Amino acid sequence: MSMAVAGMIAGMALGFAGYFGGFGAFLLVAALGAVGFVGGRFLDGDLEPGEFSRLLRPRDRDRHGR
Repeated sequence: MSMAVAGMIAGMALGFAGYFGGFGAFLLVAALGAVGFVGGRFLDGDLEPGEFSRLLRPRDRDRHGR
């Protein structure tokens, strides 16, 4: 499946959720879609667990604290 088709399906799912369930359902579908996307990338081997901790660590600062 191409990325365009996957994006179209995701957009349609978000549209249906927003129309029939309201804004709360739209946010829930979007959040669960993001979790599924990250989980799928992890299972495909495109992401490693160390990449998540790197995002959470503060950046290296110089000796002046900037």
